[in-house]
Amino acid sequence: MPRLLIALLLIASAGLIRAEPPPEAAALQRTMHKIIDGAEPSVAMVLVSRSDKYKELGEGPSAAVPGKLGTFFPPRLRNFPQQDLIRRLDLANPDTIPEAYGSGVVIDERGLILTNFHVIDRATKVFVRLPGQNRGSYADILAADGRSDLAILKMLTPPADLKALKPGDGGKVRKGDWAIVLANPFATGFRDGSPSASWGIVSNLRRRIPGPSEEAKRAKPLAQYATLIQTDARLNLGCSGGALLNIEGELVGLTTSLAALTGGETAGGYAIPFDTNVRKMIEILKRGEEVEYGFLGVTVSPPEVRTHPQGVVVADVAPGLPAIRSGIRANDIITAINGIPVREQEDLFLNISAALAGTVAEVELLRNGVPRKFSVRLAKSSHNETVIASSRPGPVFGLRIDYSSTLSLDSNPPEGVLVRDLDVGSPAEKHLKEWSDRSRLIVVAVDGQSVPTPSEFYKFAAGKKSITLDIVEAIRDPDSSQKKRITLP
Repeated sequence: MPRLLIALLLIASAGLIRAEPPPEAAALQRTMHKIIDGAEPSVAMVLVSRSDKYKELGEGPSAAVPGKLGTFFPPRLRNFPQQDLIRRLDLANPDTIPEAYGSGVVIDERGLILTNFHVIDRATKVFVRLPGQNRGSYADILAADGRSDLAILKMLTPPADLKALKPGDGGKVRKGDWAIVLANPFATGFRDGSPSASWGIVSNLRRRIPGPSEEAKRAKPLAQYATLIQTDARLNLGCSGGALLNIEGELVGLTTSLAALTGGETAGGYAIPFDTNVRKMIEILKRGEEVEYGFLGVTVSPPEVRTHPQGVVVADVAPGLPAIRSGIRANDIITAINGIPVREQEDLFLNISAALAGTVAEVELLRNGVPRKFSVRLAKSSHNETVIASSRPGPVFGLRIDYSSTLSLDSNPPEGVLVRDLDVGSPAEKHLKEWSDRSRLIVVAVDGQSVPTPSEFYKFAAGKKSITLDIVEAIRDPDSSQKKRITLP
């Protein structure tokens, strides 16, 4: 919009002139009204309590099912002496001032709400309030992933008129695009659920979250990999989980309040883009499953030590992991992952992580100046961020497994799956407990079929009354590892 038109709008809004707004301004205003009216019913106020008092009242989260927080039903506690406490704990009461809060967006008519993980982290109760009368419900955490800072809530009694926001492509957002934000700064919608609107432009792209990066972590939060949309629309505390909309009214990002993440104030804010990578993660979380990030198993040279204009130099490859198994070597120069150019470390690790564990990634590289291409089945990256997954594969005869790559990097695991847990009293515990107490164990085959990933393990074990497992110890020299064959149950 021309600066003169903006100045005229500001003057007119101050009452200094009474002329009708220019047609362009009127058209823009109508567009804004249409976008806000269409999106507002699908933007929620997320009220959060982290109190441990629910447990004392018999209303606490389920210890058996991750993320199952349940409702809170004060009439059941009518004879409880601390009625003031009960009123404070009832997030459904419009007069209850929330202990913690944020925003959320409807992504599925079944009552699925997308928000930031940090909004609901350590929650013992969550209530979702939408604009309009009687459009609220307690919610469970269907799935959450601290590394991507995403969480999916499932409303327990969703309203019948629930509509999902129209998804857009956050990967196609450009600097200078209009940006409309609907969110709940400072919990302004805690009584009526009505979000506040603000607008501006997309200030920049591929931004990192401010603050120090914990380089010692094996896998950083994705927001530190230069993934964020920056906007000059002001985002205060409570705006985390709000909607970033484009001029078409499409959801192109999930707003993230800088104040909530770093404790500071800012004139602008950031949003997680609804690009291909994020949409893929959201689909996994909608199923209640864990986001399992891809892992290649390489160490790269720091930029200040050794750089290459065409890609990233591999300093070393870890034993027993996908890179070395597929033929990638030290001194190779990785130039692309799945066709996406790699110019710096951030590009490499972001695109490997987002490709997800178990998938086959196409790694393009230069070796002695000659282009090469390798197909690599990625392992699973280990990280320290919180994960909530309400839907996980059940144990097989009491055996629970995971990717062997979640072991420490100084191990040299054979290709197979890690024995993660043994259920008490199960056939698996009976056969393996004594051995597993001495060493970490890897299942390399089920009924003679190799199982490099958990999905293949479950595929070959599914529905069988008995299975035969080939198991070895996860040590640096797998050739010297003791191998056993056992039959379950």
